[in-house]
Amino acid sequence: MTASTPPPDLALPAIDLDQPTAQQIHAALRAGILTLALPPGTRLSEAETGARFGASRTPVREAMTWLRDEGLIVTWPSRGNFVTRISEDVVRNAQFVREALETAALARICATGLDPEDDARMDAALGAQAAALAAGDTAAFHAADDAFHAALAGATGLSRVRTLVMREKTALDRLRALALGDPGHLRLLEDEHGRILNAIRKGRADRAQRVLGRHLTRVLDVLEDLKAAHGDYFE
Repeated sequence: MTASTPPPDLALPAIDLDQPTAQQIHAALRAGILTLALPPGTRLSEAETGARFGASRTPVREAMTWLRDEGLIVTWPSRGNFVTRISEDVVRNAQFVREALETAALARICATGLDPEDDARMDAALGAQAAALAAGDTAAFHAADDAFHAALAGATGLSRVRTLVMREKTALDRLRALALGDPGHLRLLEDEHGRILNAIRKGRADRAQRVLGRHLTRVLDVLEDLKAAHGDYFE
């Protein structure tokens, strides 16, 4: 499958002239890729993308470079830029690294204590997830999920940990878009977040790590089913 770029029905935000253009194009295309609005195999023409955003080639190329560095697009000589297909090897590596980082983060947080501001951030993310479930807003639920894990990593006080966790999470987000539409499954994830936070508050790293391990491996449980149902999306 190879689609034109960006698809005519894909809503793209207007460029804010007070903000860096390349960053805005990157953010919009990245969101489209991770939500599968720009499916694997989609061709991302620099000229067409620039025309849709009303931008010159220079910021478009800069945005494409960042997407390439993130493994979200690949450039083939004489053919152009294409959204990458999902690699099972990349997914499994990313899940392993992410689980190792977040498990270590839990040990550190429980040993040093949870800062009230970090507690508030995680609690707010839980509240946002509950509201999103009540509204049936999957996109908002995913945003709150991101906020919870970013707050968890940030609670270590080590900025590099947060950066690495969110980077590895990128490799898993398209699977989430394929798999996490079931309300029952989303409620389970929300419940696990609550159990992780409660365990942290009690200083129970062992309990928090057990819940986290199960939480982060759920997407791998359905990997083979997703490959069977969406073969065109995978390498």
